[in-house]
Amino acid sequence: MVESLERNTALTLSHERAAQTSNGYVMLLVIVAALLLAVFGITQIETSDFGGVLVAVGALVTAFVAGGFYMQQPNQATAITLFGAYKGTDRVTGLRWVLPWLWRKQVSLRANNMISERLKVNDLRGNPIEIAAQVVWRVTDTAQALFDIDDYKAFVIVQIEAAVRTIGARYPYDDYEHQEVTLRGNHEQVGQELRAELIARLVTAGITVDECGFTHLAYAPEIAGAMLRRQQAQAVVAARATLVEGAVGMVEMALDLLSAKGVVELDDERRAAMVSNLMVVLCGERDTQPVVNAGSLYQ
Repeated sequence: MVESLERNTALTLSHERAAQTSNGYVMLLVIVAALLLAVFGITQIETSDFGGVLVAVGALVTAFVAGGFYMQQPNQATAITLFGAYKGTDRVTGLRWVLPWLWRKQVSLRANNMISERLKVNDLRGNPIEIAAQVVWRVTDTAQALFDIDDYKAFVIVQIEAAVRTIGARYPYDDYEHQEVTLRGNHEQVGQELRAELIARLVTAGITVDECGFTHLAYAPEIAGAMLRRQQAQAVVAARATLVEGAVGMVEMALDLLSAKGVVELDDERRAAMVSNLMVVLCGERDTQPVVNAGSLYQ
């Protein structure tokens, strides 16, 4: 009973196949021939009873053939159905013709560019962020797009939103230690994962994704100020660390040169004082004011 229920509730998957259609220009010649036949019948009405039959046949053929024409532009397809049964898809461009009682539904195979709305998502660390994506998608299977999905364009919009939320929650917005994959620092890798997620979600609709990426990525307004101060503080710390590292190297080089050239002999106390003064000069944010010592070195 469970297996029977699953069969009844499972989606019936459609697959595109080629439709049996005709060249419209050939059928156009048929109409011309039918019209000539009708004109000839008109000329024979007065002299022969067969003229009326020719006129009727010509009119009927013209009306029958005229109802089956349709135009198809490049990167367009036409799905053909007969009383609800799918009969195939025509992808040939130009003037085409099918039997008039066959229903025809055109589907665009051209690339569509869509930018999602800005969504508020919690990243991997729980920080609220705003995120929006740009997606280039197109229909690859017209039968799935028309018959497996109620409205494939609305379906694409919903699935883009769901995929963006999934990827946004999978990674942190930023990693200040540069040890993790982040939304802000790994655009290409995250974009590839977003594309793979979208393709997996849209495959049931006969749709593929050619390109995608983030168009907006930022902290939510309620924490943007705090995160900006954090970034500024970490930038100051990093700059200070670089400055101190360089200053230590310069002080070490100055002391080594003074000792190597015998310019002055300094005991440990004076070396410590000189190191302190040099570090103040090199690491200070303001310009230092020199003080001239008019006495001895130890005064």
